[in-house]
Order: sequence, then structure tokens, then C-alpha cells
Amino acid sequence: MTDATVYFEDIEVGDSFTFGPLTVSREETIAFAAEFDAQPFHLSDEAAATTHFGTLSASGWHTTALFMKMFVAEIQRDPGRQAASLGAMGVDELRWLRPVRPGDTLRGTSEVIDKKASQSRPEMGIVRSKVTILNQDDKPVLTMMPIAMWRTRPV
Repeated sequence: MTDATVYFEDIEVGDSFTFGPLTVSREETIAFAAEFDAQPFHLSDEAAATTHFGTLSASGWHTTALFMKMFVAEIQRDPGRQAASLGAMGVDELRWLRPVRPGDTLRGTSEVIDKKASQSRPEMGIVRSKVTILNQDDKPVLTMMPIAMWRTRPV
């Protein structure tokens, strides 16, 4: 960890870091689904038993939100990295690969796969990463490619 700001120019293709772990609870799985994705298989084991899920599974959107919770917590451990983060422009290729269930423990990796200076906003650059979220069995449950904006070094 460093207090030195990590600017766009300091980020290299291939840079990576890990984040997590976080254990998913039954209560939060149901609460998230009840508010944001109230499909029966996200709300009860009985309803899930009649589907290909078999048992209660978290909404994919919940899994994505859990990624964000772990990712931001890790970024905030490094004030220099947090200082240059300008948010995201979107996500490419979001995939929910297998169900996340209550009791699962998730962790993730993020690897820089591309970067380019903004043509219209010289004060920022664009960084694309490949994110993989794994469960406790080291099986991927989510992959995606966030597109983030990073502050460039002042001249």
C-alpha cells in the first residue's frame, strides 16, 4: 500500500491484483432478490427445486454487486489507487457461469488487458480489465471486462 497516486501512466497491461474473500449469506441473497430480482428461484429453496438450480441461488446481479463490494474495498485499501480512479464507462462480456449459493465464499482477480489515452479528455485514460470471480472450489462464477477511467499524471 502506498499514498503515492497511481496514475494512468503507472498502470501496465498485465498488472493484476486479487480481492475478497466474501461469504454469501442466505439472508442477504433473499433480501437482494426480494428488492431487485424477485424471481422465485432466488427467494426460496422450494421454488428453486422446480428449476435447473435445484436450491436457492443468488441473482446474477447480486453476484455482480458482491464483486463491486469486494473490488471497491480492495481499491480503498490503497489511497494512491483510489485517488486516481474516476469510475467506469461500462462492462463488456458479463457472464454468470454457475450459480452462487448461500454459504459460498467468493474471491476475485482483476488483470489489465488494455489501456489507451482518451482522445477527447487528456486528463484521463481508459483501462480495460478482465475480472474473474471464483467460489471456494476455485470454480469461476462470473467473468466480465470493466472499462474504467483513470486520472492521468498532471503536467
